[in-house]
Amino acid sequence: MNSINLNISFEQYTGIEELMDKDRILCGQAEQALSSSYSPYSQFRVGTAIRLASGETILGSNQENLAYPSGLCAERVALFSIGASHPNAVIESMAITAQTDNFEILSPVTSCGGCLQVMAEFERKQKSPIEVLFYCLNGEVLKVSSVKSLLPFAFVEDRLER
Repeated sequence: MNSINLNISFEQYTGIEELMDKDRILCGQAEQALSSSYSPYSQFRVGTAIRLASGETILGSNQENLAYPSGLCAERVALFSIGASHPNAVIESMAITAQTDNFEILSPVTSCGGCLQVMAEFERKQKSPIEVLFYCLNGEVLKVSSVKSLLPFAFVEDRLER
């Protein structure tokens, strides 16, 4: 038996004012995306902004449905939009934030496992890392250099590509 430890590296910022301009702008765009959230059941709005290598930014927000499993997270809304309308685009980075009127969010909200798997698939498809920023409104920002560090055991089956 082998015992193996996995460690991830990430950067922690006390607020967006510490970020480089391009990252601060991306976080601001994720915050703007909150306004298109359809979340009448949870009142938990999530917004994401994705910066493409072309310089274009794609926004996404969570979209709920009365039949809960039929809804979709903000990350997947934006990523699937890219897949449908920009199939060969290269994603440089994405910022994700959340907001609710029901309580104060005190730390960055991270992506669910389903979103991480989709993010990992896009990273794999483009054969280059995607930087991810988790932004807490009026609070800290966590930044990772690759989705792979968030989901080291992403589902991969190379034989399916044949």
